[in-house]
Amino acid sequence: MSSTVRVPAPVVPRSAPSPGPALAAAMLGFALITLDTSVVNVALPAIGADLRTGMTGLQWVVDAYTLVLAALLLSSGALADRVGASRAYGAGVVVFTLASAACGLAPGLPALLAARAVQGAAAAVMLPASLALVREAYGDPGRRARAVSLWAAGGTVAVALGPVAGGALTTAWSWRGVFFVNLPLGLAALVPLARVARSVRRPAPLDLPGQLTATAALGALTFAAVEGGTAGWWALGAAAVLFAAFLAVEARRRDPVVPLGLFRNTTVAVTVAAGAANSVAFYGMVFVFGLFFQQVLGLSALGAGLMFLPMTGLLAGVNLLSAKAAARYGARLPIVTGQVVAVAGLLGLLVVDAETPRAAQALLLVPLALGAGFSLPPLIAAMLEAVPAERAGTAAGLLNAVRQTAGGLAVAVFGSLADRSVASALSTSLLISAGFLTLTALASLRLPRRRARTHARTPTKIVVHVRRRGVPKAPPPRRRSGTRRVNAWAAPAGCRRGVPAGGGGRESTGR
Repeated sequence: MSSTVRVPAPVVPRSAPSPGPALAAAMLGFALITLDTSVVNVALPAIGADLRTGMTGLQWVVDAYTLVLAALLLSSGALADRVGASRAYGAGVVVFTLASAACGLAPGLPALLAARAVQGAAAAVMLPASLALVREAYGDPGRRARAVSLWAAGGTVAVALGPVAGGALTTAWSWRGVFFVNLPLGLAALVPLARVARSVRRPAPLDLPGQLTATAALGALTFAAVEGGTAGWWALGAAAVLFAAFLAVEARRRDPVVPLGLFRNTTVAVTVAAGAANSVAFYGMVFVFGLFFQQVLGLSALGAGLMFLPMTGLLAGVNLLSAKAAARYGARLPIVTGQVVAVAGLLGLLVVDAETPRAAQALLLVPLALGAGFSLPPLIAAMLEAVPAERAGTAAGLLNAVRQTAGGLAVAVFGSLADRSVASALSTSLLISAGFLTLTALASLRLPRRRARTHARTPTKIVVHVRRRGVPKAPPPRRRSGTRRVNAWAAPAGCRRGVPAGGGGRESTGR
């Protein structure tokens, strides 16, 4: 007669999901958004020639996307919190991909502008949701800062490849190719998302009055910058009234789309302003120099894209380097340093004219990219660290809304200057950008002077207690701070087996 003893299987704790798929999905989505911007800038002259539109139409090709993106970012952060970052991100990628196809098939300027607006709406959902995915996947601040740098690096790689890819597609095929290239990238962004756990839904009421007044104010302000003239002055006055109405609405709302109390935090206020200056300098200069290379120097779209390659090719490496600097010295140093380098680069570009050697022009763009790329990742990480986790989507939407608004207004203002003379607009745009960055660099000195966590663990003192079989267990000694006790049956090296050491126990300490 035999008996079977059933030993219960050990319970294996379920491991935490890997953060890799969430980071990969977020990087691909951000790359898709930034690629669209850099690709379209190079293709603008070809779009104007094919659709028979002037500088005003080309400005709206950029700003129809940027304006909607900036305006809806205010609510899309709360939307990502409300429906879950993973759901919001997936829906945004699908709509963005379909809108890109509509842009490529547009028969005229009105259809193109409508499809660009839909692209902007989808990108507004994707952008804060992608950052919220990173925030959810990485709980440790140090790892999160590195993940944000990789997220930004995905965008900078797209910025680097965008002008060259856009120039090649426009020269070899048509400007329509710069939109069709988004189709395979959109499908690729959905693949890792399938492995990401569903995000938790958080209560985040939508502020429709605040969203409507903000959208109307930004639209009026952009119209004033693009159109100018008497209509522009009327639009500017309307923008001021609408902006005042927006502030009044937000001050009375229980759950505003822009919590004005966030700006009482010095880190939030400074990072938002610095992000805006960064966008004015970088995206404004890409727009103006794209026109300068093609309309003044007479380069093809591919030639203009290659002129940007030294500038954009270093951005990804600089993003990763800034993450290491922020981990060692804190966010303030790389933020201030990057802005100072960008200002120096902008002032150095004042010497550029039609007679400047082309190689020198391309190299003179490098300091601007180095400075902008070095300051942006720690700026975003500092912003996310300054707000609680439940406000991550809202904070990300606010920061990126201001950045996109600043970039769109830079294109509107600099484009209006370029409509008269591209060469003269170049120097004026450089001075405006340098002045804005100088102010925010000085303001960044108010950021906290604190070092980032190094996560270095204090050496642990290990105490091994050895006892013989059959000997009653002695009461454990009092544990001291930083001491870890390990019980073992085997005696340590140098102690004979079976012989008690020091009355039944022997301490062996080591580090």
